Amino acid sequence: MSTCIATCVAKNFTFGALREALSGQYRTSTYRDVIHLEPGAGDVFVFSYGVLVAWAVADDVLGRLLEDIRPFEQDPFPEPLSDEFTFSVSGSTGIRDDHISLSSDDNLERLAISHGIAQSVKLEEFELSAEKTIAETAYIPLNIAGTGRTRLSRRRLSMMRGSLYLVQSDINLRYNLLDTPEFFWEYPEVERAYEMTARYLDVKLRIEILNKKLEVIHELFSMLAAEQYHKHSSTLEWIIILLIAVEIFFFLIHDIFQIF
Repeated sequence: MSTCIATCVAKNFTFGALREALSGQYRTSTYRDVIHLEPGAGDVFVFSYGVLVAWAVADDVLGRLLEDIRPFEQDPFPEPLSDEFTFSVSGSTGIRDDHISLSSDDNLERLAISHGIAQSVKLEEFELSAEKTIAETAYIPLNIAGTGRTRLSRRRLSMMRGSLYLVQSDINLRYNLLDTPEFFWEYPEVERAYEMTARYLDVKLRIEILNKKLEVIHELFSMLAAEQYHKHSSTLEWIIILLIAVEIFFFLIHDIFQIF
């Protein structure tokens, strides 16, 4: 059995420059924002959103490839996210107990399965980001329940809401993790292999759960924003009342009592 390793090393790659650089060093071909490399033995699929999926590639070869790719990483991670499978060609396509069975040595079938694996590893990045946000905001409802107030400034709250929105937009808009990749418009014959992989790795279910978690945090931030808006409005109302009172005071002194 051989090994299939998926690694998410960065938010994105500068894809055009990366493709040109790799084409000068390896035998390459491109499929809709995916670079297929043949670094001697094995295959590597490089996805524009910072993920590599290597099939039967030796550790030293993969290590050199990761070094070659490093200058083209945007927002690289201190610790890459990885997932590992075994695979073999058995004449039928399937996944069980992290072992991938391939129907043939067809690169398109490997690429179809790689799409599902790459989405799963990329999703792990967002899951970790969401868990970090949940941990960072856990004290807020506790403070509200205990004291009835929170000490978040308007600026800090706006920054946290912005970070949350970025995670949600990345999942649902930027990386199209909810959608079947456009690659399968041209190669529908291997779409079943992708769907099987995404289903095995619970990609759609994990996205739904992640979105629900983010929605809960979003509701909390919306409540805090509404509270701060109410406080700001109340402050303005009191300022207006005070100004009116001052104006009435001077009116009474000047026009009624004629002191000035």
